[in-house]
Amino acid sequence: MAIWQYLILFSSVLIGGGLAQAIRTDSDKNRWQAVLPLLLSFSGAYLLGIAAMELMPTVFRNPEYHTGVWLLGGFFVQLLLEGLSQGVEHGHVHAHKRQGYGYAITVMVGLGLHALLEGLPLGTAGEMGHSLHQHTHMDGDHLLVGIVLHKIPAAFALGLLLRHSGYSSRTTWGCLLLFGLLSPLGAVLGEVISIDPVWRNRVLALVIGSFLHISTTILFEADGDRNHGISAKKFAVVVVGMMVAYFTAH
Repeated sequence: MAIWQYLILFSSVLIGGGLAQAIRTDSDKNRWQAVLPLLLSFSGAYLLGIAAMELMPTVFRNPEYHTGVWLLGGFFVQLLLEGLSQGVEHGHVHAHKRQGYGYAITVMVGLGLHALLEGLPLGTAGEMGHSLHQHTHMDGDHLLVGIVLHKIPAAFALGLLLRHSGYSSRTTWGCLLLFGLLSPLGAVLGEVISIDPVWRNRVLALVIGSFLHISTTILFEADGDRNHGISAKKFAVVVVGMMVAYFTAH
């Protein structure tokens, strides 16, 4: 990865977290609560789109890798991590007052492990594309865009969660900075650690499974106040997200 890609990955968390800290009035809060589901719906649709049209065809090229098991493993790992992170990955904000630092640490463990894991294939994407003789678009750019799109609302939710739970600005920003550093750290580990093609494939499959859990959860919750329905506005956003994924993956 180039330096600018690391900076974008890190800055996406600062943008999302900074927007959360900038909210001062109830009108600001209500405005962002209306925008956040749309951004989440777009990012969820884009993640699902690139997972189905680009990432999954990449990891399923070799049947000897038993990719399906690792993809399902990533899905269930994310299911477990969500129990720690309180669903921050898909925009949930469940504030808990007077919980002490243990609550923040628990959230950061779940969110941090996810961030570290999703960064690993960014560091190995170029090697994976080369190992497949360039028959794939797996150069990491689309994966990077997908991660950035879902990191902005996740950081926004994390910032709101910590702030409304009563943590100081110093603690909140410390957690945001840590969250911002972990995916770039994962990418660095992916670059410096020598991983054979089989394990590169497995790591990417784990991340895809995680993406499938996050994206489908976002889309299922697209209109939480409706009975198995979705508003026309959010449906249009989902369609646009998948179209963008289609045209960037082809």
